[in-house]
Amino acid sequence: MLACLPTAPLPRRRHCLIALARGARADSTDAEAIDLGPDPGERRRMILLNDFKRQWQDVRTAVSAAVERVGASGWYILGREVEEFERALAAFTGARHAVGVANGMDALEIALRACKLEPGTPVLTTPLSAYATTLAIQRAGGRPVFVDVDASGLIDLDQVKEVLHERHEVRFLLPVHLYGHTIDLDRLRELVRDGRATIIEDCAQAIGARWKEQPVGSAGQAAGLSFYPTKNLGALGDGGALLTGDGAVARDAATLRNYGQSSKYKHELAGLNSRLDELQAAILSGSLERLPAWTERRRAIAAQYRAALRSRCVTVPRSPEGSHSVFHLFPVLVDEPTQRDDLSRHLAEAGIQTAIHYPILIPQQKALPPGSFDVLRPLVMAQRFASCELSLPIHPYLDAADVDRVIECVNGWDPRC
Repeated sequence: MLACLPTAPLPRRRHCLIALARGARADSTDAEAIDLGPDPGERRRMILLNDFKRQWQDVRTAVSAAVERVGASGWYILGREVEEFERALAAFTGARHAVGVANGMDALEIALRACKLEPGTPVLTTPLSAYATTLAIQRAGGRPVFVDVDASGLIDLDQVKEVLHERHEVRFLLPVHLYGHTIDLDRLRELVRDGRATIIEDCAQAIGARWKEQPVGSAGQAAGLSFYPTKNLGALGDGGALLTGDGAVARDAATLRNYGQSSKYKHELAGLNSRLDELQAAILSGSLERLPAWTERRRAIAAQYRAALRSRCVTVPRSPEGSHSVFHLFPVLVDEPTQRDDLSRHLAEAGIQTAIHYPILIPQQKALPPGSFDVLRPLVMAQRFASCELSLPIHPYLDAADVDRVIECVNGWDPRC
C-alpha cells in the first residue's frame, strides 16, 4: 500500500509541507525526502513538479561537453552554436526559419513587431495564460483584447470568430497552446482565410505538439517558443525562439534581436538586446535530441492519469479532439474553489508537490491599467480554471511508483463534496 495520508492536524515536522503546497515555486527542487509517520525510518522522496536534480544526472555529460566546446571556441554570442541550433530547431518544428532570442516573451514581442503591428492595434488573445503573453503585446504597442476559453482552457474559437466578424479593427490574433494542448489549427486558418488578420502563435508550452499531422506554429505568420528551465525543452537559464515561414519576418526578427542591426553598427530598426547565447544554444541542441523520448514519457504519464484518476470531486479537462498534446502541465479541476487548497494540502502531506496555473486572470492583473484593454465576452470558463485548477506532477523523470502514488492520493482525497 502506498503512503497517502488523510487530511488531519499535522505534527510540527510536517508544517513545511503545508508551506510547500501554498507558496513554493513550481520549479523548486529543495525537498528531497519527507517524513510520512512517527517512525524515523519512514521517509519517502518528495514528488516534484520538475525534478532538475534527476534531469542533471541524465544530461550532465552532454552539458559538460557543450560548455567545454563553447569555452574552447572563444565565441560566445551569435556564433556557430546558435546557427546550428536554429537549423535543428527549424527541422524539428517543421518551420522554414528559427531565430534564437533571449526568452519566450521576447519571441512574441519580436514576432508582433516583425509582422508590423502598429501602435494601438487590438490583439485578440486569451485571459488564461502566463502574463508574459499579454506583456509581449503591451511592449510591442498593441492593445490586448480578451474573450473566454473553452472547456480545455484554450481560447474559445467560436468567440474569436464572432469578434473577428464584429470588430474589423482586430487584425492580430495571439492564441496560446496552453498546457501543451494544440488549438484547432484548421479552424485558425479558416478564421483568417480572408487575409485580414495575422496569427502569432504562443507555443511556449507546446513544442512538438501537433494538430492531427500539423505542427504547432504552422498556422500563422510567426510563433514563439520558450526554453525556460521548466519547459519541455528547457535551457539551464533563459532562452526562446521565433518560428516563421516568412523570410522577411525572419530577417527582421534577427535584426530586432540584435539592437536593430542589419550589420555591425548599421541600425535599420529600433531593436532590443534579445540574443540567445552560444552556451544555451549548445545545451539546447543536446536536449533537443532527447525531446522525443521526454515527450513520449509525458504522454504515457498523462494517459495513466486519465485512465486511473477517479476522485468524484476532480475533473480532468479533455484535450481537444485532434490534438497530439505534449503535456507540459497536467491540470485538474476541483468542483468548488474552496476545495483547491484542501486537495493541495492533502497531496503535500503525502509528499506530492502541486501548483496553480493560473490563479489570477490577466485582465485582473494590476500591471494592466484600466482603459488599456478590452474584455469582449464574459470570462466564465476562464474564471473557473483560475479558481479551481491544480496542476499535478508530470515530467519525464517520474517513475512508475511516483505516478501510482499521485493517483492513489488524488483518489483517496475526500472533501465530503
